[in-house]
Amino acid sequence: MSEQGERRAKPSAWAIERFGRQASKLAWAVPVQLARAHARAHAVHLTAGLKKRGPYGSTLAECVRVNLADTARELGESVREIRGFEYAVINDHAVFPYKYADRPRPLDQARLPSNASPTRRRLFRAHGPEPQDGLFELDDDLTTEEYRQLEETFEELGASTKLVCVFFTADPEDGIHAIHWGEARLEPDRTFTWLHSEQLPVAMPPPE
Repeated sequence: MSEQGERRAKPSAWAIERFGRQASKLAWAVPVQLARAHARAHAVHLTAGLKKRGPYGSTLAECVRVNLADTARELGESVREIRGFEYAVINDHAVFPYKYADRPRPLDQARLPSNASPTRRRLFRAHGPEPQDGLFELDDDLTTEEYRQLEETFEELGASTKLVCVFFTADPEDGIHAIHWGEARLEPDRTFTWLHSEQLPVAMPPPE
């Protein structure tokens, strides 16, 4: 990470409160790492020679997680593994990246897919902001035991670790469209209520 890039980054009071002394470096690194992830995913997409975007999407998701974990290591922070996936944990805040659309779309339209893994749902319910009145509505398709498990914090993260979301949109042709980070509560209908959100600048991808 260049010193020039770090000087340009001006983190908000919210970012400083969450990430402490790493806020400036992280605010710069997140867009850069997403751009690098897109470049690699785009290369895979071209190599596959398929019209469908499956190779791009899956590669992008994995590369973003790996790149953010690498950033955490470079900053001397923690990387925790959950169900085989690494997550950056900086100042007791786990960074959760998520591509919520493959075209430009407002953040308030983000929604978790119906087939989202239990791990994702548990990350939000156990480590995300608490719902209003401190109670979750019970999903119709969940048993009492499944509901209880969703509220259990991951031992790998620690009970005190909170979730910070990095939501973005991207496609193979145009790359990363927009990046937002903040704190979001997952609602029973799989939409999100944002307690705080900020838009980060989009970085140019490296030359291929």
